[in-house]
Parts: sequence; C-alpha cells; structure tokens
Amino acid sequence: MLNEGVIQYRLQQVTQVLPATLAVDALEACRARLFAQHLIGQDPARYEGLGYGNVSVRAALADNPNAFLITGSQTGHLPRLQRQHYALVTACDPQANELHALGEISPSSEAMTHAVIYPISPQIQAIIHVHSADLWQNAQRLKLPCTAADIPYGTPQMAAAVQILC
Repeated sequence: MLNEGVIQYRLQQVTQVLPATLAVDALEACRARLFAQHLIGQDPARYEGLGYGNVSVRAALADNPNAFLITGSQTGHLPRLQRQHYALVTACDPQANELHALGEISPSSEAMTHAVIYPISPQIQAIIHVHSADLWQNAQRLKLPCTAADIPYGTPQMAAAVQILC
C-alpha cells in the first residue's frame, strides 16, 4: 500500500499544549477499549507495520462548533494515550487539501475525513474509525455502506466519498 499511514493533507499546525479545558478522558477510555480489541493498533503484518484506526470527539467550542479532538498520527502502538497524543482540529478545507490544528502531535492521517462529517449534523458527537477483518469481509452481507476500495485514504477524494455515505 503506497504511502499508507502518511498524512496526505497540507497541515497548518500550531504546536502547543492542548488547553486544559479540553477533556480527553472519555475519548481515551473509548480508544483504550478499541485498542484492547485490536480494532485500533499497530501490527508488523498489517499496513506496512504502521498504526491503524483512530477516534475523535466534537470539542464543543462556542466559537468553533465543528472543532474536534482526534488521536495523533501513528499512535496505534500505544496501549494508552496521554493528552499530548491528541490534536485539536480547528478548520479544514478539503478542496484545498488543507487542515488546521493545534497540539503537540499531528492529527491522524484520516483527520480530513472526520472533518467533513462533523458539519453534517450537530448530533454527530464522535467518530470511531476501526479496522476489523470481520466487518470488512461481511460488509456486503451486513449491507454496510462502504467507499470504493481504490480511493486513497486521507485524501479529499476519501473525504468526499465518506460525506456521500453520511
């Protein structure tokens, strides 16, 4: 898989400690459960040994209702994340392939896909992106909506394809 796990978007990042007002505990509890089930992680036999899966939660900022916290890029090998392993995405322009964030780590390579989902509805409060062989193999039988397999991850094309599914 060419460039698997590599950030495809242009990142404009302010490197700083996340504000203390942004709670990561509930998001981390969710991520830790997914890690324990191997739905988020890192495996030398998968994805060229790079990390996979990510989670995000709407940040509920009064001046930016679509801002969200997301796991940092290539944190799949860590059983538990700390505050510095999360990034706050503050803006996204898929047409320009650009993402704005702040934090001590770059956002997940799939942050652009998350960024196009939150504006769809204020009821969307979290996004969970896992990698499950069982779900993948049974997606058609379960009638799960899927993007085309040939759409590159983390690109404006993937963001647009996911937006259509929503």
